[in-house]
Amino acid sequence: MLFERPEAGNRAVVLHVELRGQANPDKDEFVELARSAEIDVVEVVLAPRDAPDARAFVGSGKVSEVKQTLRAADADLLLINHELSAGQQRNLEQALDCRVITRTELILTIFADRARSHEGQLQVELAQLKHAQTRLVRGWTHLDRQKGGIGMRGAGEKQIELDQRMLSERIKAVEKKIAVVSKRRSQNRRGRGRRGTPTVALVGYTNAGKSTLFNQMTNASVYAEDQLFATLDPTMRRIPVPGLNDVVLADTVGFVSLLPHALVEAFKATLEEVVHADLLLHVVDAADELHEERLQQVRDVLQDIGADEVPEMLVLNKIDLLPYNELPQAVQEAHDNVKGVFPVSAINGQGINALIEGIGAALGVAAPHQVVLDSADGRTRAWLYRSGAVLDEQTMEDGSLQLTLQADDGLLKQLQSSPQVMLRGDYTPPKISISN
Repeated sequence: MLFERPEAGNRAVVLHVELRGQANPDKDEFVELARSAEIDVVEVVLAPRDAPDARAFVGSGKVSEVKQTLRAADADLLLINHELSAGQQRNLEQALDCRVITRTELILTIFADRARSHEGQLQVELAQLKHAQTRLVRGWTHLDRQKGGIGMRGAGEKQIELDQRMLSERIKAVEKKIAVVSKRRSQNRRGRGRRGTPTVALVGYTNAGKSTLFNQMTNASVYAEDQLFATLDPTMRRIPVPGLNDVVLADTVGFVSLLPHALVEAFKATLEEVVHADLLLHVVDAADELHEERLQQVRDVLQDIGADEVPEMLVLNKIDLLPYNELPQAVQEAHDNVKGVFPVSAINGQGINALIEGIGAALGVAAPHQVVLDSADGRTRAWLYRSGAVLDEQTMEDGSLQLTLQADDGLLKQLQSSPQVMLRGDYTPPKISISN
């Protein structure tokens, strides 16, 4: 569908354009994105500008400089840290005689390589198709345009319409499949809601250590690597939290600065787990010099997807890389939704127990209660131990068991809803009683 483009190699020059007075993507992050795509960045060219050039995004002088840099470095790929119009991308490729890859295309390349599940592959395909729609017109510039008069319709215009129709039909088909996935996720969430199972979602900047933390908390083996977008496919596991029956922990895709809107749209089915979560664990790389900026960029994305009102806990990860007790102070400044700040090391497990206790407190685990069970009621005793609510157990003189629990209101209500359960002192001696 596109005109014949130059072959893309593996040695690249990065063109980083700084538009004055505007929010610009991070240069170092873009180089790291290229590394994640297994591209060898051999040179970085900076181009400060007041506004993009209409023809090639940068001026003719900078195009000549980039061309010389490509030849000197024996590179055959240009990565530009911005979005280009179809015409700008075509003009640059013709002037440089090399493949030009935009920021969105680079991210899509990484996503396509990392998606493993059927759902993830569908979401990537949808993003690719929508991006291709914006580039379709470039494919037929060498053919006839539409002409006036009977029988004068140009072949190129007709071919574009056919391709647009094929793309539109494929997009609709993929969107229907994603809708089925979204419906299934919604049903799963309703099922967890009926069972009183809260969901905690890990969010944060890409490469902040979310998957490593997920593995540490769940004993799972989710792919975790020191690269951007190591995780694309959402993974969910149950974890024990003292005082709660169960908590579902969800690992999600990481964010980057100025995340392309098309990718946010394509991954809505996945990001719904964030929007509908009961609690967010906002993982921050405490060793990153730009941690404050990264934190705010994630919150901007959360606002874009409608998750900015979900209660949040700040998790300062990678404290093992910091000098002793030198935690960053700025990120510890709480705002209305922050339920606590927890320094951890996902690598060695430091601070994980305190984090899990903090999750219980944020989800409403009440102060310790005492429950007295009949000695024959082993089923209730086992259930309370499975829920992780038992802090202490003592055997009374009459053989009954006194358990000290730290549980949320939901678990206590489940106890009290049983015909055998009531608050101590409300009735004659029951088989189970609860007291503060």
